[in-house]
This record gives sequence, structure tokens and C-alpha cells, in this order.
Amino acid sequence: MKYAVLLLLLMSAIGAGAFAQGKSIREFQVLPKNDAATNGANLQKAIDWASASGAALYVEPSEEPYTIASGIILKKNVSLIGVHGPTPRGTRHATKKQPVGSVFKIIDDKNPFITVESATQIRGIQFWYANQELKDSAKIIKYPPTIQVSKTSKTEGVTLTNLTFYGEYMAMDFNASRRMACELILIEHCYGYPLSGEFIRINYCYDIPRFLHCHVNPSNMRQIGFGFSKAIIDKVVSSKTYAYAINNTDNAQLMDLFTFATWGGIYLGAESYGQLTNFNLDCVAVGLYKGGSNSKNRNWQIAQGSIIANAGTTLDEIHPIIIEGKGHTAITNVEAFSGGNGALTNLEKSFDFMQVLGTERLTVSLVGCRMRNYVTDLPITIKNPAAVVQAVACIDKEEKLYNATLGN
Repeated sequence: MKYAVLLLLLMSAIGAGAFAQGKSIREFQVLPKNDAATNGANLQKAIDWASASGAALYVEPSEEPYTIASGIILKKNVSLIGVHGPTPRGTRHATKKQPVGSVFKIIDDKNPFITVESATQIRGIQFWYANQELKDSAKIIKYPPTIQVSKTSKTEGVTLTNLTFYGEYMAMDFNASRRMACELILIEHCYGYPLSGEFIRINYCYDIPRFLHCHVNPSNMRQIGFGFSKAIIDKVVSSKTYAYAINNTDNAQLMDLFTFATWGGIYLGAESYGQLTNFNLDCVAVGLYKGGSNSKNRNWQIAQGSIIANAGTTLDEIHPIIIEGKGHTAITNVEAFSGGNGALTNLEKSFDFMQVLGTERLTVSLVGCRMRNYVTDLPITIKNPAAVVQAVACIDKEEKLYNATLGN
């Protein structure tokens, strides 16, 4: 009776169809009191059962988390569903420093925690690395990714939504291979702070990957009572990785992405194209990197964003935007400014607004961009003799109108 009531309530919250056929993981003896190995084996049995019918498994909320061994395979057709929206500052136990609710506690570093196959869903769950280091950067545990795309089958159709990660080293790894490419990966409303600096990465996704409404911030365990030291945050920045990285993809859609205190914000690889809009990249060394391997369909349209580029220790590495390779980049209403922040080591300014690299022809158009707190005389540094850049109705660091055509 208890499970029936819970399922009815959850159905009303997320849609009646979601639990037409489903069970609580407790019915498979996945229990807070069990050890990690027992819960891992029992959760895998539950997934095996659900795969045949496309059933959903309910991660029943609890005061104590479910300690689960890594190496879980989320087989085709299965949904793993908890009770949460994202919990960006953490849930909090009444008497202890730990999260509560639909929480998986991960304590080993042997394998990716969960590998996803086609037609799967993970929703409303918190992932807690309880043993992760918070203060000493030399003691960071380099856990494998929390969620990883299958390396043995072509993965099509994965939804990851309303997820929160605490203490992860890398959150979501969708770097597939050309032979086992993935398609239609939807990641939305996910929060965390990866100590590798990599929150989402995707490669060889040949049909419309989507990163929507995601947030990277080292303060995401504040309600629990935990926080990362400045030394840890500086170590993350020194990794020279990007919070969001995408390559070998078609029609990518990136919207409402935030990062704070990572080396790079968003990496748009040479074999990618798509649209990026509504973003904030705060306390980074490089906000956006855009490459391109051809001018036909390796182009990006980028709009409505803010970049605070100040992180690191060497000024000549700090650039809000870097563009190289081939192709066109259209940038509209993107502003960059810098300033100090006590959470990390920073120089409170950037070298320039944009740096253009390479040797092959590329084109860039900028409209309505605000550029300030850079140290160069001009906001755009062109090191590519074949590049053509046009800026219209932009504002420079002197708060003067900046219209310019650079290159041939």
C-alpha cells in the first residue's frame, strides 16, 4: 500500500505515463542499510528486470543514502527516477552533514558509476562522493565519470534531467567513438562541480545533442555544510579543461549554461556546429573556444552571453573568446568583463576580448558586443593572416563605439 501511494504521488508530479509499470528499488532489496556490493548487485537485478518491459525504477527517498558499488549498467529501455528537481546547494539531513532523499552514495573508484544504453532516463537523483577531498588539492580522488555512454553498443536516446553531483571528478562522459557513435542525448537541469573541470563532454554524436540549463559551481554543497578550499578550486582551474566540451557532432543545441571557476567554459570542437545561446561563464581563463575544419557546416551562431575571464596566473592565457580553424562564427550580444574574486587565484583582467588563431581562412561577425577590462590596445587580437573579422555596434573598454573590419 505504501509503495502504491508513493507511486501515485510521483505519477501526478512527473506524468501519469511514467510509472504505468514500475517498482521501487527497495522491492529488489536495494536498501540504505546494505553495503555497496550488495546494493550494486541488487540494483543491477532491478535494471535487468525493468529492461524487458521498459519499466521505471523508483529511487525511494530516505534519510540515509543508498551506498552503491560502481559499474552499474543502465540497460536499454529503463528509467531510474528519484524525487528531486536539481538541488544546487544540496539537501541536508536534520542532524548530520549528508544529503537526504533519492541519493546514491559512491565510495569506490573502480569503474564509471553508471553506464547508459539506448532509450534510458535518469531523473531526480543526487550522486554523492562522500570520500572526496575538500581541502588538500594533492588528495583529490580522480573518480571515473559518474555517468558514461556505452562503449559496447550504439547509444540512441538518453535523457538526464534534474540531477545533482557532489564531489564528482567528472560528471557526464559521452565521448563515444566513430564506430559506436551516440545520438539524441538530452542533458538538462544538472548541477555539480567536477574536480577535473569537465562537467559534460560529448564526442561522435551525429544527431542533435542538447545541453540545457546546467550549472557548475563549487558552492553546490553549501546546505550540506561542505565547501571546496581555494587550493582545490585553483587545482581545478590548472587542469586547463572545459566545463562543457563538444566535438564531432551535428546540429548541437546549447542553452542556458553556467560555469564558475573552471579553466574553460565551453569548447566547440573543429568537427562541430550548432547554436549556443544564453550563457554565463564566470571566473574562467578562456570563456569560449571555437574551432572549425571547413566552411560549409562547421559554423556556430552564438548569442546572449556574459564572460568573466580572469582566472589563472598568466595574463597572456586569459581570453574571453578564442577562434581558430575554418568556418564562420556569428556572435551577437555577448559581453566580457573582468574583476577580482576571492574564491580563486585570478588576475582581475583579461589579455583581450577575442584572439583569432590559425593559418586558414575563417570569418567572424560580431554585433552588439560589450568588451572591457582587457589590457591590449584593441579588443581583438588577430594572429591568423587569413582571417576576416567584422565588428558592428560594439563597445570597447573606453566605452566607445567600436566598428571595425579586420583582415582581407
